[in-house]
Amino acid sequence: MARHPLIGKPAPPISLPGADGETYTLTPGEKGVPVALFFYPKSGSFGCTKEACQFRDALAENDLFKRTKVDIVGISSDPVDKQKEFVEKQKLTYPVLSDAKGEARKAYHVGKGLLGLAETARVTFVIDSKGVVKDVLDTTLNYNAHVKFVTKCLDKLEAEEKKAAEAPTGTAVEGTTPAAANAAVPEGKTTEELGRAAEGVEA
Repeated sequence: MARHPLIGKPAPPISLPGADGETYTLTPGEKGVPVALFFYPKSGSFGCTKEACQFRDALAENDLFKRTKVDIVGISSDPVDKQKEFVEKQKLTYPVLSDAKGEARKAYHVGKGLLGLAETARVTFVIDSKGVVKDVLDTTLNYNAHVKFVTKCLDKLEAEEKKAAEAPTGTAVEGTTPAAANAAVPEGKTTEELGRAAEGVEA
């Protein structure tokens, strides 16, 4: 499968009505936390219900999801009233948006699934804390793969951030390289000894 065109690029912001009818605006990177944005074919269908509940349970039970404070957002072409029914019945704890006009699908290059039989393909985007798309999973049939995919990506993101935080910052005096600082003191001499020698010269 061809590499998704958004990988490595800033994730597009979107504004869509949520299950409560209010407009929900997602601006990746704004909150400084990763985002898992999953598009799915149809609210209430077997596979989509399983997937949505897996994300719900991961937010409640998975330590990695808690530590990274990842935002989960679901999107399908279903109307607001269908999304409301879906969220309430499954007790979903994250935003589920209605993309009835296909605006978000167009922005994220999400087409139809199952050779055109499904209005929306099952595609999940993992976006880092800076708002950049890190990876994409496109598999409509395998609804079980998406939470596992997000977990793997979050683990990788966490490791990268930890490594960056532990990177040595250096202790050299500003504007002076370590080599230059060492060169200022002749070998075998301490700064204190040099200080006394200087006093002797001045005297």
